[in-house]
Amino acid sequence: MEERVLVPWPQNAENAPDGVHVSVYTGTGGPSVDLSEVVFYVVPYGRDQRLDLIERMPRLRVVQLLTAGYEHALGALPEGVVLANGRGLHDASTAEHAVALLLAAQRDLPRWARDQAAHRWNPHYTRSLAESRVLIVGYGSIGAAIEERLRPFATEIVRVARRPRPEQDVYGIEALPRLLPDADAVVLVAPHTPDTEGLIGAAELALLADGALVVNVGRGPLLDTGALLAEKGRVRAALDVTDPEPLPADHPLWEAPGVIITPHVAGGSDTFYPRARRFVDDQLRRWATGEPLRNVVHPGG
Repeated sequence: MEERVLVPWPQNAENAPDGVHVSVYTGTGGPSVDLSEVVFYVVPYGRDQRLDLIERMPRLRVVQLLTAGYEHALGALPEGVVLANGRGLHDASTAEHAVALLLAAQRDLPRWARDQAAHRWNPHYTRSLAESRVLIVGYGSIGAAIEERLRPFATEIVRVARRPRPEQDVYGIEALPRLLPDADAVVLVAPHTPDTEGLIGAAELALLADGALVVNVGRGPLLDTGALLAEKGRVRAALDVTDPEPLPADHPLWEAPGVIITPHVAGGSDTFYPRARRFVDDQLRRWATGEPLRNVVHPGG
């Protein structure tokens, strides 16, 4: 029986190394390949990542995610199977979206859009990014990309990560209570783990100044939705991710004052796909030549 690699894009099949048998499964419908032959599975990118197929792959040796987050896949991972994630693939796209949300909220773009739809000319002055203090919570590669894009806006950046890294001027998460009162905006880019669930809750929101902004491009449960609603607009929010998600049509968050919502689209702009396809090509080359895979988060040994 031959060993087969399952990839999400035809371009990866076309660029496959010699001797590597590649089939394409986009994530739509059922795969046409015999899953018992699959040893390397590149999980399709999207809402339904079809991790359920893994249990039908008895010869599986590597699972490659295209998301930076990987905790959701650990429960589906058989013993001895290597797991790699897509760290770095979403940096530019997510950072761009985070800055767009910051600008939209600070410059009141949703109001201007409503005024345009109503043919209403009603100027007023807004907040600004310039001279504002922005906390980036979950400072990793995406956080660094956000910082790079915010620098030209004359913002003061405060870096926060799970653990302090003094050599990089990064605070630990335990410093949040003393950092929040002076923040104009808080950008959440941390992964969802038991330690980060409800990271920004009622106590943390209460520490923020009136009119402060919380931007969440990480995972919905980082921000306590009930606590945000209880603020009644005192603290504003720009959310690409929500809890629950998808957000039900009748959920009060849709109409909460001071809240902007986009439907979990930060990481999937046009810039993601070429990077992701090149990354998969490189992983397959490494697999074929015996080189170490990149972004291994679970060695499987």
